[in-house]
Amino acid sequence: MTDSRRPRIGVLALQGAVREHVAAIRAVDAEPVEVRLPRDLVDLDALILPGGESTTMRKLIDAYGLRGPIAALARTGAPLLGTCAGMILLADRIADGDEPVFRLLDVEVRRNGYGRQLDSFEADLAVGTADVPGALGAADLHGVFIRAPLLSELGPSVEVLARDPDGNPVAVRQGRVIATSFHPELTGDRRIHALLRDLAAALDREAPGRQSKDAGVTE
Repeated sequence: MTDSRRPRIGVLALQGAVREHVAAIRAVDAEPVEVRLPRDLVDLDALILPGGESTTMRKLIDAYGLRGPIAALARTGAPLLGTCAGMILLADRIADGDEPVFRLLDVEVRRNGYGRQLDSFEADLAVGTADVPGALGAADLHGVFIRAPLLSELGPSVEVLARDPDGNPVAVRQGRVIATSFHPELTGDRRIHALLRDLAAALDREAPGRQSKDAGVTE
């Protein structure tokens, strides 16, 4: 990416709130790309793994040959954001026995940790204070939780970006990998997507032409 074009942010478009993520990407002045096949990953600056049903998403990722190419994109340093089920796909450990998929985030996650569909809720999330603002600033972030996963363990290099009213971490970051238990695309607050955009822009300034060197994609 150069200063003359917007960052290209992909959204895995196999299941989940794809349209809402696409709108959020446009709102932060980036270019959305819907990803269904490995070739769609070429020249992306970042990638979002949206919510949905994690077991179904795992099967579709493998059916469309996307597991290796997404892992290869991550190895180039491209930032990734996983929301809800996307967090489960990124996690290194899954408490209820499923095999991890990408293992890019040093956390243990429990699927449906906040309950089933009937237990869905919204809440204001603490992200920092006026004296010590976090990476997302100081103002509370509103979160929409739908069959949300719960983070049961964090590795030492994982930074907490937001906590729910009970103090549980619900948004985390490890390097260029971000994950949320909630759905940031379902509100008008675009701070999570703006953080992803900024990480992509910063990485490109460090290493221009990075994405084309190791895309892991066979045409």
